[in-house]
Amino acid sequence: MDIRELRYVVTLAEERHFRKAAERHYIAPQAFGRHVRALEKEVGARLFDRTSRRVDLTPAGTRLVERARDVLARVDDLAAAVRDAPPAPDDAVVRVGVLGFGAADRWPALRELVTAQLPGRTLVHIELDWDTQYEAVRVGDVDVALIHDVGPVDGVRLDRLFATPRVAVVPASSPLADADRLDECDVDGRPWVAVSGRHPGLGRWAGVTGQASRRSPVVRTPAAIPAAVATSGMLGVHGELAERYFPRPDVCFVPLAGEDAQVSVATRPDDDSRTALAFRQAADLLAVT
Repeated sequence: MDIRELRYVVTLAEERHFRKAAERHYIAPQAFGRHVRALEKEVGARLFDRTSRRVDLTPAGTRLVERARDVLARVDDLAAAVRDAPPAPDDAVVRVGVLGFGAADRWPALRELVTAQLPGRTLVHIELDWDTQYEAVRVGDVDVALIHDVGPVDGVRLDRLFATPRVAVVPASSPLADADRLDECDVDGRPWVAVSGRHPGLGRWAGVTGQASRRSPVVRTPAAIPAAVATSGMLGVHGELAERYFPRPDVCFVPLAGEDAQVSVATRPDDDSRTALAFRQAADLLAVT
């Protein structure tokens, strides 16, 4: 959810007029309106009743504006908290480990919240896989990571960011590709792509009836699953957002019963640096939006 769009909705609730609300943000009314409609589409509800003379909040809009005011106050508090802090060196780098689609659509808001607290810092992306996502944080190869959270692990603190429903990645030629939803009984005994990772929670999340075999291709990253499915003809398991971030014409993403894919911010438990605190606070804020 875009912080800027929350600000626009709150302003419109105050002004009850698109042109006046847009002028407060120095943008054209048409662009302002597009952002408001985009937020309505994202939340799946109409937020305003529009007439030729007036704009009124709907009940859903009233609830969202109340929550948005609280969220925006916390965002402003984060920025205010660092205004008097000494600036970071211009070349200061924050190494951000990322697995799969990372923070996905929440990345722009996460980056905005973090950089407001860490002026002068540069965020550098470092690719992780299921085998290294925890260890990279634990040994200091990265300062913070956006990981697939499959359960607690020693030496790593996890602050939950969001969850995305589980899906089966299915060859487009498979009869299963046309299903609206799959349960484990629907895929009983079928061969699956294997995911590499020693955390027992990963096996529980990815585990389905049939399991992987010695013939199954082994993938180390979420990005590799669709290609492995396409080339092997086997099934794979993923998070729903994979359809947007890793699309292929030869595979389909079908809702699959089971545990959601959880994305969390990972830091070292004893790390009280401004970097760790900035990411934790941002994750806490975005987890409720």
